[in-house]
Amino acid sequence: MNETQTDRAAWLAAAPVRNPEQEQALFSGDVPAAAGLALEEINPLNPHLFRENRWQDHFARLRREDPVHFNELGSAGRYWSVTKWEDVRAIDGDWKTFSSANGITVGPPVGTARPQTTQLMAFIAMDPPEHTEQRKTVRGISAPSSLRNLEPLIRERTISALDSLPEGETFDWVDTVSIELTTSMLATLFDFPLKDRRKLTRWSDVVTTHRS
Repeated sequence: MNETQTDRAAWLAAAPVRNPEQEQALFSGDVPAAAGLALEEINPLNPHLFRENRWQDHFARLRREDPVHFNELGSAGRYWSVTKWEDVRAIDGDWKTFSSANGITVGPPVGTARPQTTQLMAFIAMDPPEHTEQRKTVRGISAPSSLRNLEPLIRERTISALDSLPEGETFDWVDTVSIELTTSMLATLFDFPLKDRRKLTRWSDVVTTHRS
């Protein structure tokens, strides 16, 4: 076991709950180019690849040599990366085999006790027929004809948000652009008061992070 592996093992043992984002941020920096790695070492979950804009060659090699790719993390156990369109489409269309009902994120290793949290039936983590029924509630407003009608408003708000960004200084992109555009459009779609749009973010955060 090398020094990095020893540090990783100690880190994992130090607390009962560790998540893969923390593990990858701490121990997966300085990743070599795709050609310099053994195939089993290529890890599409590595955030450093995206921060450094070096993910392209890693994904290209997986598509070429191992399109259904296995990885295992100390904090999360095993997971599979599917990188070819045909395979993704086949999996997405076979919800009975590849169910979303137990979650859609990389969780703790198999056999590990999960943290006690309030169980929420999120729309995105449902299978048919429940998912189909939930989609009906937004089918009208998200139909192509409806979105075409909203296109001028979407463009206007996007241009306004981007034109208002400061030049030559650091700013919070998530708060200034991502949250602002998302909440303003959700408020429009939900017929929710625009001046109260930030409540949507707050309520979403409270609901999804609440622990029992």
